[in-house]
Amino acid sequence: MRTNDRTLSIFALGGINEIGKNMYVVQYADDIFIVDCGGKFPDESLLGIDLIIPDITYLEENQEKIRALIVTHGHEDHIGGIPYILRKLKIPIYATHFTLGLIELKIDEHRLHGNTKLMTIDTNSKLEFGDVAVSFFRVSHSIPDCLGIVFHTPEGNVVHTGDFKFDLTPVNNQHSDIHKMANIGQQGVLVLLSESTNAERKGLTPTEQIIGDHLDEAFMKADGKIFISTFASNVNRVQQVVAAAIKANRKIALLGRSMVNVVSVAIERGYLTMPEGMIIEPREVDRLPPEKVVILCTGSQGEQMAALSRLASGNFRDVSVYPGDMVILAASPIPGNEKDVSRIIDNLFQLGAKVIYGSGSTTGMHVSGHGYQEDLKLMLTLMNPTYFIPIHGEYRMLHHHRLLAESVGVEKGNTFIIKNGDVVDVENQVARQTRSVPAGDTYVDGMGVGDVGEIVLRDRKQLSEDGMLVIVITINKGDRRIISGPDTITRGFVYARNSDELLKEINRLAKKTINDLQGENIRQWNVIKQNIKKSVGQYVFSQTKRKPMILPIIIEI
Repeated sequence: MRTNDRTLSIFALGGINEIGKNMYVVQYADDIFIVDCGGKFPDESLLGIDLIIPDITYLEENQEKIRALIVTHGHEDHIGGIPYILRKLKIPIYATHFTLGLIELKIDEHRLHGNTKLMTIDTNSKLEFGDVAVSFFRVSHSIPDCLGIVFHTPEGNVVHTGDFKFDLTPVNNQHSDIHKMANIGQQGVLVLLSESTNAERKGLTPTEQIIGDHLDEAFMKADGKIFISTFASNVNRVQQVVAAAIKANRKIALLGRSMVNVVSVAIERGYLTMPEGMIIEPREVDRLPPEKVVILCTGSQGEQMAALSRLASGNFRDVSVYPGDMVILAASPIPGNEKDVSRIIDNLFQLGAKVIYGSGSTTGMHVSGHGYQEDLKLMLTLMNPTYFIPIHGEYRMLHHHRLLAESVGVEKGNTFIIKNGDVVDVENQVARQTRSVPAGDTYVDGMGVGDVGEIVLRDRKQLSEDGMLVIVITINKGDRRIISGPDTITRGFVYARNSDELLKEINRLAKKTINDLQGENIRQWNVIKQNIKKSVGQYVFSQTKRKPMILPIIIEI
């Protein structure tokens, strides 16, 4: 389908068929609006990768059309990619007061502040961009200042819900704008994009208030130090910890850079109330009686270098977990992190700690910030969209969300389950999905962004599984005779002292390969190296069933 110059186009560059790196695009004619720019943490198959962010090839090719990056809230999967795309795109960022505080931390860390225009918005803001106006509505989530977005276009209204649940008793008193949502629905919603994280879970999401009661009870029972691990950005949960600590007459120490940074921003901007003198330095923990201390730390997802993992392995410099201490995991594992979290829990039990973990309304220390089925159905009913695009979830979640939409009146065939890059085009208020734009993963590795691809990852995987062999040979530059070697160095393949015969045969094969090729008057180094790799590789596999990386090094003198 060919699009005209007044087409409304909607697509995702990240966040569909996955949890993380959310980035959505709404484009009307030559006006492009980006919603969120998140990152996703790698699994164990992506060796050495620090972060995954969306592929922004389409945005780079159309940079002059981008009007704004609008951020729904401050979680990492919605803001984690911002400092990396700002190196390539110069775009204004619109976000709420608290969310901007978290974004500024990232921009300062990456030294990009002078290049970025930051604009504060709230639920009452209205932005005008030519033919498109943008307005907002408040939603409840597990972090302050969360917004849904309405794009008012000549084709019709497009609504992006952000992450949400309907909590009628939110800890921070930021209630969902239910009346405003109903008014938006009455005005008419052409396309609704709504998150699908908990589309498989029946009922309504429990209120955050129950966690406060569980924390109070646990604090009163504890007779040693209390460690609590949660997402640093879950300011609502941090406020509940503060309240429980006040009742139990305990001081609070913060472990983990992100926890320290977020708490300082939340206090500075008025989103976290903390009595003066309540926070102590980690080095002060051991100077106080254990029953007078709470340690609030990062690492609830099992991250190896985060505070909780280091505490569980006894590697934290200033603070230790002793028998009788209580450890509370006030977050549930993101899919894929279960193994790492279980390992930490096992280590904590081995240290003699009392560990409380798991979610739920009876004993758990965590409730989800994402709406269950009844929350999702309520949003669909309030918005009453003509077309529906489920987002922010894996395929099964999107599928269940489609069924929920149809159960509350969205016409069958009007729901688009798309992949990242698939474009839904709307012309004359008729939506079709017939084309796509480039989309995928960009890997961040140290200071490098996008410079590590499949070939490098394949090499890393091979090195991690079978190790490497380096074969060093010195050759006379004049007559091409071997002066010394071959000498084989092995790393991660076999233990050299126990493998003399194997390494001698490898050296013999390498020498024979070079002599045979010289006999055929073949002198190209690349051909010689390839033949060494082939002959040695075949022999090594026949003897060990392993495929180490083989690196021949030929030195001419």
